[in-house]
Amino acid sequence: MFSRKNRRPKSADLLKAWECLDAGDIPAALRLVKPGAETLPLAETALVVGRAAAMAGFDDLGKAAAALAEDPGKGQALYDFGYACVERGLPSLAIPALRDALRGNPGALTVMRELVSAYEREGRHGEAVEVLTRHENDFAPWPDRYLLVFNAIMVGDLALARRQHALLPDPADPRWVPTRDRQRRMLERAASAEPVSPLGPTDLRGWQFVMGGTILGTLSPFGFGAGMTGRYAWLQDSYGQCLEGLLRLRALLDAAGARPRSVSLLPDRDSRILGLAAAKVLGVPAEPFAPGREDTVVVAYDLNGSAQAEGGPEILGQLFDRAPGQVLHEHASNWTDVPVITADSVTLLHQSVVAPWGEQLRAGEDGEVERGPADDRPAERIAAEIVGADPSRGEGDGRTPADPLAAFTDFVAAVHGSWLRGDRARLTSSGPVPSARFA
Repeated sequence: MFSRKNRRPKSADLLKAWECLDAGDIPAALRLVKPGAETLPLAETALVVGRAAAMAGFDDLGKAAAALAEDPGKGQALYDFGYACVERGLPSLAIPALRDALRGNPGALTVMRELVSAYEREGRHGEAVEVLTRHENDFAPWPDRYLLVFNAIMVGDLALARRQHALLPDPADPRWVPTRDRQRRMLERAASAEPVSPLGPTDLRGWQFVMGGTILGTLSPFGFGAGMTGRYAWLQDSYGQCLEGLLRLRALLDAAGARPRSVSLLPDRDSRILGLAAAKVLGVPAEPFAPGREDTVVVAYDLNGSAQAEGGPEILGQLFDRAPGQVLHEHASNWTDVPVITADSVTLLHQSVVAPWGEQLRAGEDGEVERGPADDRPAERIAAEIVGADPSRGEGDGRTPADPLAAFTDFVAAVHGSWLRGDRARLTSSGPVPSARFA
C-alpha cells in the first residue's frame, strides 16, 4: 500500500492534481499529470500516481510508485514503475521512467521492449522505431525485429519494414506464427495498394487497408486539412449517409467479384435496422446471424454497439475467423475506441456518432439546442426510410479531396486479391495518417 508520509509534490501542476485527489477525483488528477509527464519531476509524479493508485486499489502500481518516490534514480524502481503504469493503462506516465531506466542500462532488452510497448500504446511509432534501431545489433528476431517491422509500417516507412522483414526468420515458438502471418499480410496488402494509392501521410483509405484489410467507403468532407484527414470527430448521422455507405458497399462487392447470397442480421437494434436496409440495396434475403455461414454480408452499424447487445461478445468472437465468402461491413467505426474485431468494409471513421434514429440534437421551439427523442418505430419502417433516402452528400467545407465512385472501385479492383484474407484481429494503432481527436 502506498504511504505518502505527509509528503506533497512541489510542482504547481502536480499540486493541482493532488487537490483533485483530496476531492476524490482520480480521473481529473491523472488528466493533469499526463500532459507534463515528460518534464515533471519523476519522484513528484510518483507521489501523485501512488496516491491515486492507493485510492483505486491498484496495489502493484502503488508499491512501484512508492519505491520510485523514495529513490528516483534507481534503475529497478524506474522499470517497475514504468511496467506497472503500462499494465494499468497509463503508458504516457510510463515513458519517462522507462526511458531513464534504459539510459542507465542501455543493453537491457527487457526495458527496451517495455518502452516500445508504451510508445506503441501512445501511437508514438517513430520513437519506437528509433529505440529499436538503436538496439538492432543486440536484439532477438522475435519479438524485437518483428516489433521494428511493425512500427515501421505504423509510421509509414515501408522501405524499412521490407528490409527488416527480409531479415526476419520464421519463429521457433509457434505462438508467434499468427503474428508473423498478420505481418506478412500487411506487406502483401501494401504491395497491392501501391500501384493505385499513394500510401502517404494523408492516404486514409490506403493505410486502413494495409493495416487491417479494411476498405474504407467514404471520407469526412469536413476538416481534412485542419487535422481530421478524412475522419469524423462528432457525427450526427443521417439516412442519406447510411444509404451512401450501402451503395459503396454494393460497388465494393461488385468490383471485388463477391456474390453474397444473404445479409446476416446482428441482434442489436442499430445493426438490425441497417442490415434490413442492406438486404434491400443488395437484393438478397436477410437472415439472423449464424456462425460459420458462408457467402453472406454481416452488417453492423457500430461494432462497439453490437458488443453491448445480449450475446454480442460471443458473436463478435465468432467473427474473428472469417468464413468463406463472408464479408463484415461496419457503417460507423470508432477509430479512438477501436472494436475488438476489424471489419472488412467500413463506411466512415468517427470518434462519436449518433444514429439517425437516435436521440439527435435539434433546435427547440425557443431556438435552444435540445436532444430529441429516439425513433421507436419498427426496424422495418426505419430501414425503408434508409432505402428511400437521398444519398447525395452535402458540399462539406470544400477542402476534402475528391473521392468519386470510379476512384473507389479502381482501388477495390487493384487490391481485391489481398482482401478477405486471414483473421479479423483488432487494430492497435491509428497508423501513419494522423487525425485530431477530442476529449
